[in-house]
Amino acid sequence: MLRGLATVGYVADDVPAAAKWYADFLGIEPYFLRPDAENPAYVEFRVGDYEHELGILDRRYATAAAGQPGSAAVAWHVDDIDAALERLIAMGATAHEPKTVMEGGFVSASVLDPFGNVLGLTYNPHYLDVLARDTKHVS
Repeated sequence: MLRGLATVGYVADDVPAAAKWYADFLGIEPYFLRPDAENPAYVEFRVGDYEHELGILDRRYATAAAGQPGSAAVAWHVDDIDAALERLIAMGATAHEPKTVMEGGFVSASVLDPFGNVLGLTYNPHYLDVLARDTKHVS
C-alpha cells in the first residue's frame, strides 16, 4: 500500500545549476549531495511540513522514461498558486499548465523548470485538513 510521498525525482544536465536554482526557490540548501559537494550527480532537499524529499539526478544516470511525457506528475501543495507561479516564472520557469480552479476549493497549475521538469503546484484543502489534524496530535 502507498503510505505517502517519499521522494520526487527530477533530472538535469547540470546538477549544480539545478541545485542552486531549487535552493534559491526553496530558501534551503540540499542536505544530501553525492558523490560530493564539488561535483554532485545527485542532490536532495527536504521540503515542506512533512519533509518530503525532492531529488535531482544527473540525466546521464536517469532511466529512459525520466522527465519524458507519460512519466508521473507530482503536485506540491502551495498556499498561494498565483504567488508561486509569479515567483517561479520570474526565476526562469515557463508556464506549462494554466491555473485551473476546480470544485471543492482545489486549484492546480504547473511550470517547466529551467531543466525541463514539470513542477506541479496545487492548493489542496485536503492537505491542509490533514496537516491541521496532525498538528493537533503534536504537543
